[in-house]
Amino acid sequence: MAKKPAVLFVCLGNICRSPLAEAAFRRAVAKLDLDVEIDSAGTGRWHVGEPPDGRAQAIARRHGVEIGPYRARQVTREDFHRFTHIVALDHVNLAVLEGMRPPDAAVHLSLLLDHVEGRRGQAVADPYYGGDEGFAMTWADVTSGAEALARRLATRE
Repeated sequence: MAKKPAVLFVCLGNICRSPLAEAAFRRAVAKLDLDVEIDSAGTGRWHVGEPPDGRAQAIARRHGVEIGPYRARQVTREDFHRFTHIVALDHVNLAVLEGMRPPDAAVHLSLLLDHVEGRRGQAVADPYYGGDEGFAMTWADVTSGAEALARRLATRE
């Protein structure tokens, strides 16, 4: 029997992009009635234990999703064995993940937008140092990536 899909979304601090991607993916898999383990983490440790950025919470709430209870955590080596897919939000974090990947890990690494037709190789822009419009753009990007990834997983079952 194939292993149940498990997806980890990763950005730098786990307070903006990856919790938004996690939320968008939870919504996408629920619509498709998929059984998937889902989490998010950061490659950095600065925000461990903190809730998502207030602007990320606000944009998620505007779209009917509550991420306030999420708490930032750092990626661990064990994640490479626990998850079937680790999805980075940008190239820097993908490179860090590739460097952390244990030789015996069978996890599939990708960028989130690799799953969107015509967006392969593109990063989700980090909205942290910008305004609300950056968070709206991030929500749009993570939603399209999450929906595309959920559809891809649905066709593999």
